[in-house]
Amino acid sequence: MPLDLDAAARGFAAKFRRLTQTRAADAASVDGVVARILADVRRRGDAALVAYTNRFDRVRLTPATLRVTPREIAAALKRCDRATVKALELAASRIASFHARQWPKDEVWKDGAGLLLGWRWTPLDAVGLYVPGGRAAYPSSVLMNAVPAKVAGVGRLVVTVPAPDGALDPLVLAACKIAGVDEIYRIGGAQAVAALAYGTRTVAAVDKITGPGNAYVTAAKRMVFGTVGIDLIAGPSEVVIVADRHNDPRWIAVDLLAQAEHDADAQSIVITDDAAFAAAVRKAVADELKTNPRRAIAGASWRRHGATIVVRRLDDAAPLVDALAPEHLQLAVAQPERLAARVRHAGAVFLGRFAPEALGDYLAGPNHVLPTSRAARFSSGLGLDAFLKRTTLIGADAAGLARLAPAGIALARAEGLVSHAASMSLRVPRAKG
Repeated sequence: MPLDLDAAARGFAAKFRRLTQTRAADAASVDGVVARILADVRRRGDAALVAYTNRFDRVRLTPATLRVTPREIAAALKRCDRATVKALELAASRIASFHARQWPKDEVWKDGAGLLLGWRWTPLDAVGLYVPGGRAAYPSSVLMNAVPAKVAGVGRLVVTVPAPDGALDPLVLAACKIAGVDEIYRIGGAQAVAALAYGTRTVAAVDKITGPGNAYVTAAKRMVFGTVGIDLIAGPSEVVIVADRHNDPRWIAVDLLAQAEHDADAQSIVITDDAAFAAAVRKAVADELKTNPRRAIAGASWRRHGATIVVRRLDDAAPLVDALAPEHLQLAVAQPERLAARVRHAGAVFLGRFAPEALGDYLAGPNHVLPTSRAARFSSGLGLDAFLKRTTLIGADAAGLARLAPAGIALARAEGLVSHAASMSLRVPRAKG
């Protein structure tokens, strides 16, 4: 059953601590399998990639049929509902507009010692986007990953998406087309991550891999980090909703289930200053689950990881939120901006009763790829900077080197690095002359 907590009750701290514990699957349980797949694809290339794809996705592919053709993409677009495609186009335009504002500025200046200093930002050459294609298809995730990459100017954007029993979701292909994806391959799992990281004859390697996946995909991304960059290690989805009694309990119940329906390990928590409202929300969740098509998943999530927490006053919610450091935080209160100012740790904050987290999943514009499992304490969601890299600039003339060389030589000698010292000292007489 979901936890029913009162912050003023004895034993609250210990029970609350349970909510802050990671719900992700034990990585060690899949690491061995993933390591073998990565090594095999790295060694045998296309042969291993095709073998694993055919085995796990129950298809009959060859290296020549791994890539989705332009004709297939065009045919998929024709099968899509036109209104839904229009919605994807609207979402893409809003995502592009939001992320374009995140462009950092190049800077160059001359400091007091006479050195020319600065930095410049350049896009990555090639990025691979993993798109889930098993129990559910998420064209919205395609847009959230691919559109910012294109705004950043990434030269080559590759999508891998599993095609169980040979089926590809038409809307996923439509989203790829809208976002400007360059290549699409019908591969998934750890083998797709291996292909993107190491490259095969058919799939050229990329520089960074983004996108969500199951435990095998997550483990594979963690293992290839260093060979390529990755976005983040994502766990099950989560939401914390701070709500006062002036909300409709059904609204809040549906918002909780919007996270719970993702995964049985997802977590949905509501914090309120009214015990009667907390009870009304619990009843509304139970009522909604009776008719929810995903009630098996959502119900398991709510029973295992859900909670209602009653606090004495709404300001008391802020330290609890910071301890949870949730992926999503909804503030369904009268003064959401005031409460938001007191919160330090959350992936994304949704302000007010009419800003449900689902709005951010699709159309608001900010990225829905966010830190989970309390990672909001130290990391941010996906943004334009994920597809850029910063290069620093250092320039010096003779006079500038002469001013700084004595201190640099002293530090180099203190560390026992004689050639470091010599590389400056040899130039100093010339600088002074």
